[in-house]
Amino acid sequence: MIDILMPRLSDTMTEGAIAAWRRRPGDAVAAGDVLVEIETDKAVMEQESYESGTLAEILVDVGETVAIGTPIARLDDGSGSAPERSARSAASPTPDAPAAALIADPPAAAPAAIAPNARPEPPREAAERLIATPLVRRLARERGTDLSAIMGSGPGGRIVRADLDALPRGRAAPLAPSVWAVTTSEDGRGSAAVPFDAIRHTVASRLTESATSTPTFTATASADVDDLLALRAQINAAIADTDATRKVTLNDLFVRAVGLALRAHPGVNASYSPEGRGQTLVHARVNVGVAVASPAGLVVPVVRDADRAAVSVIASATKELIGKASERRLTAEELSEGTFTISNLGMYGVEHFTAIINPPQGAILAIGGAQDELVMIEGAVVTRTRVRYTLTADHRIIDGALAAQFLATLTGLIQNPIRIVA
Repeated sequence: MIDILMPRLSDTMTEGAIAAWRRRPGDAVAAGDVLVEIETDKAVMEQESYESGTLAEILVDVGETVAIGTPIARLDDGSGSAPERSARSAASPTPDAPAAALIADPPAAAPAAIAPNARPEPPREAAERLIATPLVRRLARERGTDLSAIMGSGPGGRIVRADLDALPRGRAAPLAPSVWAVTTSEDGRGSAAVPFDAIRHTVASRLTESATSTPTFTATASADVDDLLALRAQINAAIADTDATRKVTLNDLFVRAVGLALRAHPGVNASYSPEGRGQTLVHARVNVGVAVASPAGLVVPVVRDADRAAVSVIASATKELIGKASERRLTAEELSEGTFTISNLGMYGVEHFTAIINPPQGAILAIGGAQDELVMIEGAVVTRTRVRYTLTADHRIIDGALAAQFLATLTGLIQNPIRIVA
């Protein structure tokens, strides 16, 4: 009998929540089978088993959160007793470990093992809990639908998306109390308390730490983007007949331009380290994170080697990452090893803003929307389209002059966009 532990699936993860069990007690499990969906501080991830056997017992129900290393289930491997702890199972899981459930000996105080041929009943609380996919639960929250009023048509009565979509348009049952705890305050505000999930909790914790512990400064620049917009239209027209999924956005061009500017100024593509008297960790690879507003909160998937990737490749990668973010399917690898972040609110009509650094990175660029402005060119007043962008930098490793040089290089690339795709 062996224990399946809550694994560490990202460098910032300290605990995980069970989103859904894919196997029930008594089910046969083969090595590589998906056992459980775990909600981490960044995404919902499928976890596989390292070993084959029979799922004997579920120790942590759906919706419960436990610390890394806590036993979440027991697997009967047919040995009849707990095996010696292997080096793999004894070691603390790392962010680079495969997305698989880790196995270790049961603790001394563990309950008695369940017989291999027994098929125990699932915990009563778990049996009474609604069975629905993570996507359905998210859509229900967004639509204000009470899942308890829906009969699931999936296996075992599982509520699937088709069940939600079959509801008449405009019908939205009140949200269950477990989702919205509505209370009326003394001043009559009628407040609704929405508990943080793992992702929102991590966003709040990390950005609070960043804003309170990192000495930052900001620098703003602007660029004429008429030629950049014309180039984007030309690229999209050229690839329209071959692959519409590779359609390039203004943000894709900015990702590439930022990648080139970081290559030219590696001191901005860096992180602070407190080792010794303090160190600047200069990163050889240029991995640009793109801030995405997902249903669960802010996530930052990473476009790797943005200084070397073609714009069309960046466009395809970004679209795939944004799609995964909307469905909470991003992997730990897709969310890790970023060296710089871009946050773009231009599509919401925001002209200018500042962003908080995404630790442990040294800087972040906040991009506003394109605006028509009157400018003087060779004595004549003309209308040009301009974009403002603001760099927030860690002043421990990036000085004002370096930030200005980076922004000047970026502006030059944007105003001479052929250099972005050359």
